[in-house]
Amino acid sequence: MELKNTRKMLERVPMEKADWKPHEKSMSLGRLAAHVAETPIWMTKAIIDDEIDFANGFENNNPATKEELIKLFDESAAKAMEELKKVSDESFLCNWVMRRGDRVYATMPKVIVARNFGMNHLYHHRGQLSVYLRLLDVPVPGMYGPSADEGR
Repeated sequence: MELKNTRKMLERVPMEKADWKPHEKSMSLGRLAAHVAETPIWMTKAIIDDEIDFANGFENNNPATKEELIKLFDESAAKAMEELKKVSDESFLCNWVMRRGDRVYATMPKVIVARNFGMNHLYHHRGQLSVYLRLLDVPVPGMYGPSADEGR
C-alpha cells in the first residue's frame, strides 16, 4: 500500500521544475523526488549488507525525466520487496552499521533499519514532497483517502 501511494505521489512530480526549491536551505524538487524514489534501496542495503560506509561513497540518483523517476522507484521498490521475501528472521535481527570511516553513526538490528530508514524515512520525505506539490499548485494525490484535490 505504501509503495503504491508513493508511486502516485511521484507520478505528479513536474520534473520540468526539478530545480525549484521552496527555500534556499531546502532540497530541490528533483533531488527530493529522486530521494523518495531511491529510498527503498535502503531496505535492500540493510538486508543484503552488514553496513554502509559513506567514506566509500554513496551515489545519488539523478533522473532527468518523470519516466526515469518512476523507473528508479519501480526498480528500487521491486528489489526491496524481493529481498524482504527472502530474508530470514535470524538475519533480519543481526546488527547493521552506518558509518563514515571510523566514525559510527548508528548500530541497530537490520529489522529496525528497514523500518526507520526504509519506511519511516520514506513517509517523511513523501510528506515533504506533497508540500512541494501543493506549493507548485500541482494536485496532491490522496494517501489514506481522497485529498483536498480529489474531492470527497
